[in-house]
Amino acid sequence: MNKIIANQRVPEVEVDALFTDRWSPRSFLDEPLRPEQISALFEAARWAPSCYNDQPWHFRYAIKPQDRASFAAALVEKNREWARNAPMLLFVLARKGFGQTGKPNRHAMFDAGAAWMSLAIQARRLGLYAHGMAGFSVEKAAEVMHVSLDEYEIMAAVAVGRRGDPSSLSEDMAAVEKPNGRKPLAEVAGEGSFGV
Repeated sequence: MNKIIANQRVPEVEVDALFTDRWSPRSFLDEPLRPEQISALFEAARWAPSCYNDQPWHFRYAIKPQDRASFAAALVEKNREWARNAPMLLFVLARKGFGQTGKPNRHAMFDAGAAWMSLAIQARRLGLYAHGMAGFSVEKAAEVMHVSLDEYEIMAAVAVGRRGDPSSLSEDMAAVEKPNGRKPLAEVAGEGSFGV
């Protein structure tokens, strides 16, 4: 029996429903993504803004079972437990230096975050979900992807796919499988300087 709970998030101010509809489930159907869906995810990310239009982000993804298992090996055990069902696992990378000059780009992580959000929003437009994860071994991920940590910062792991039935999760994970809330708007933005 499908126990998927509807999204009941309510914004304080009217915004496009794409923002409140985007959340990070852990239950995924092991149902392959179509090639055009995969291309659309990365096309959306490609159009994110970046400092000097340097586009320092890079995505490495796995869809073949053996590649997904290899990528999943870099995840912490709790994430590996649920992410194994997602039909796509990927890592978000940020190139540390500007492409033209090689000089350090302190904006690279900010820009990679914009690209990741573009991908996450496009996933929802396609009826998919993208769940970003901080719980992974950077060293293991670099080893699996054969990427240089001198050149790239590995920002996050991401599971992408169609949402599955929460009953496929462990009891503790199933209990929290619903969209979460946010801090009040007044806590995340304020006019003028702090303390004035």
